[in-house]
Amino acid sequence: MRHLFTKKVKIILIVAMLLSAGLAVATNLMGVTVGDLVVQGILTPLRSGASALTDQAEQIYDYIFKYEQLAAENEELREQLAQAQGDNRDAASIKRENDRLRELLNLTKEHPDYELVDGYIIARSSNDWSYSFTINCGAGSGIKEGMCAITETGAMVGVVTQVGSNYAVVTSVLDSSLDISATIASSGYSGMVRGSYASGLPGMLRMDYLPSAAVIRNNDQVVTAGSTVYPRNLVLGKIVDWDLTDNGIAKYAILEPAADISSLEQVFILTSFGTE
Repeated sequence: MRHLFTKKVKIILIVAMLLSAGLAVATNLMGVTVGDLVVQGILTPLRSGASALTDQAEQIYDYIFKYEQLAAENEELREQLAQAQGDNRDAASIKRENDRLRELLNLTKEHPDYELVDGYIIARSSNDWSYSFTINCGAGSGIKEGMCAITETGAMVGVVTQVGSNYAVVTSVLDSSLDISATIASSGYSGMVRGSYASGLPGMLRMDYLPSAAVIRNNDQVVTAGSTVYPRNLVLGKIVDWDLTDNGIAKYAILEPAADISSLEQVFILTSFGTE
């Protein structure tokens, strides 16, 4: 019998007695029953879990709300940026137009016989051999086939080759099909100018049929010789290179066009001009 209560059993009994005493003290001091303590033991983890879930839900809501705020702010900033860029483009476009009109005023003072109709480029068409564009005015504005298109500085751009009631097609000087009678301004030597794609120089002009004795210098200006289609002295370009033809009986020159055809926004159709 004396071995009935082993060491482990004694320890368990002691712990049980201590717990019983502790529960009794808690009951007397705080008015809490043993059942209350058991319930509290069960509910406390549940309450902790619910509190954690509530905190997590609040964090998710705050994240979503802040995300929506940032998204709305981002969209507003994008709209403001687009508006600012649009305003800048409009202002830049107006400035370019004002600059062109100032140059045109100088041109018309120098050539009071010029009657001009302005047109904006609305479409372009180009390939290896041709280069043309469409403007937003036509027969209704007095434009006819064969009229000359120039820039505000008097550089030749091309010739009107097709006309509708409210549009016109201009074949540019870069087009290989357009032959223009021209002279070297400094020397008076004459030749014919056309687009130089056939010479392997797209975007440039070539002046042919120059006499073999012609004195040619780089940077010499080449101008129109005049005809019923266009007046004299419209600038075609400047010479950047020259050489003898293969047979050696004539010279040719390569010109950089005076008009930057690819970047033009507006041209002026010469509907009438005086003859000298």
